Amino acid sequence: MGKVKLDTPMAIEERSEAEKAARDAIRAMRKSYGEIGLVDVDPDPIIQFQNWLSEAANNSMVVEANAMVLSTSTTESISSRTVLLKDVTSAGFTFFTNYQSHKASEIAANPQVALLFPWYAMERQVMIQGIASKVSAVESDDYFATRPWGSQIGAWASAQSTLLANRADLEERQAAFAAKYPEGSPVPRPEHWGGYIVAPTTIELWQGRYSRLHDRVRYINTDSSTNGGWDIQRFYP
Repeated sequence: MGKVKLDTPMAIEERSEAEKAARDAIRAMRKSYGEIGLVDVDPDPIIQFQNWLSEAANNSMVVEANAMVLSTSTTESISSRTVLLKDVTSAGFTFFTNYQSHKASEIAANPQVALLFPWYAMERQVMIQGIASKVSAVESDDYFATRPWGSQIGAWASAQSTLLANRADLEERQAAFAAKYPEGSPVPRPEHWGGYIVAPTTIELWQGRYSRLHDRVRYINTDSSTNGGWDIQRFYP
């Protein structure tokens, strides 16, 4: 059997008519963005973000305004997944997860992460780079206590990111922990579950504009800044 060259892209002339049609359909996917852009922004990026988050939460076309794509990396890999923002303060952006998960192992190896809020319906994105660190056990306990009972049990049942033989095994674990901690009774937080806070080094606002002349305004955290610790710069789209 001959070897297949994986490093050689398929030439256009080698594609089938169906593949060419699929390619053309993707290339034709195009949307014109709005006229209103970023003229004035708050000098404090956290206040500016909170304003945009509030607007997204009140937009019926946005599904889970606090959903954000978290990207982590090591020298061997890069990975992304969606998590939910659960707090934002001047100190940073907080989310909660399993400390034994794939994302947690990558954060342990490299705490530099990126966050992306893709508010497509509003033609907006917020892109954040920063350093992730664990929040205190007290803060994790406090948030865990507010979670619905089913989510609390799920945190015990899921050995997140490890191999699962079948769905039945997960449901058996869920049933076992549900029996151990019946609904209505206190559910302790698992030691392997808690929060991270991402201290931002940059926060970039992206607003879609006409003719692909998008607005990009970036806040850069610098001790030398005279603007409350943040420099504000505008970039070509």
